[in-house]
Amino acid sequence: MTLARIGSLTWLRAVDHPELLAAGTHAALVRWAAADPTVADRVAVAEIDPELADTAALTAAYDLPLAASANCVVVAGRRAGEERTAAAVVLATTRADVNNTVRRLLDVRKASFLPTERATEMSGMEYGGITPVGLPETWRLLVDSRVVTATTDPGTRGVVIIGSGLRRSKLALPGSLLAGLPRAEVVADLAIA
Repeated sequence: MTLARIGSLTWLRAVDHPELLAAGTHAALVRWAAADPTVADRVAVAEIDPELADTAALTAAYDLPLAASANCVVVAGRRAGEERTAAAVVLATTRADVNNTVRRLLDVRKASFLPTERATEMSGMEYGGITPVGLPETWRLLVDSRVVTATTDPGTRGVVIIGSGLRRSKLALPGSLLAGLPRAEVVADLAIA
């Protein structure tokens, strides 16, 4: 991936710009880059207007390919009194299959989206910016297989665009690299259209 331009944004090496990342996201990115030196050059960050952080507004305002946009949602359920939490990364053109696939993977009777306040407090990230990079280690990290293969679509320019932990920036990286994130579990049909 070249760090020059995707859409009308200027992308920079994310490891070099902690001011554009949630603290936990930057720390996780630094650890990940230490374990895999290619990460530093393959994960980019761009500053955006925080009022345009939601996918539809973001793609329209910055001429970004919708096919490259991915969302990270936090889901939880209970089993034997224990809360089980997972982050699900799905393309923005799909939605996480919370009632079937995610519920089965968490092995709970009922799964639902974690309330916004709890998700932001527990993740240390801002609503609209939650990213799979830097989430609590006790959470499962589920990545829809379409996120991994989306970057083969010429319209995506070879990247997936996700949150940075903050509403005022976005990360861009190859989907295959996202699948290699520590603890990531690639799941077929995690999302439905």
